[in-house]
Amino acid sequence: MRRILITALALVTVAGPAAAETRYLAYDAADRVTQALTRGVTLEADRGLFGAISVRRIISTSQRGSADIRRGGPDAVRRALPAGSTESAIYHIMPEGDGRGLSRALCPGSDEVWLVAGRVRMARPLTLHAVGRWSDGAYRHCVQLSYAWRGEWAMPPAPSVDGGAPIGR
Repeated sequence: MRRILITALALVTVAGPAAAETRYLAYDAADRVTQALTRGVTLEADRGLFGAISVRRIISTSQRGSADIRRGGPDAVRRALPAGSTESAIYHIMPEGDGRGLSRALCPGSDEVWLVAGRVRMARPLTLHAVGRWSDGAYRHCVQLSYAWRGEWAMPPAPSVDGGAPIGR
């Protein structure tokens, strides 16, 4: 029995990354604050063998731009969230490329910015919190972003000439 369990765990470990698939999950802004900052976003995410979704990149649905994000961050980021927040997955916004602009828009004046998300699920609303670290070392909550599910893209959204969002499936 032990040998079967070890073999099964080894197969799951090897098959996990191979079974991962890239998804493009689109969301529309659900409130005025979110609409003023981002309008809508598409998350480039990996869906693992058991259905867990891990976000790799955040793409502006209505504008040209994307930012790489990396999972992980200090626990002080979670402690900066407002009381009652249930989101716990921390993603660091990488400062390269459009990540710098996104960080400045979400947390003006901060040195680094993280997004804290709840469990990302298809066909469900999404809440993101932006938390910044300032030069004095303090972590502060910047803004809560609320999104409504829009759909899943077969490919990443293509920039359009008229500035509108591409047609999803």
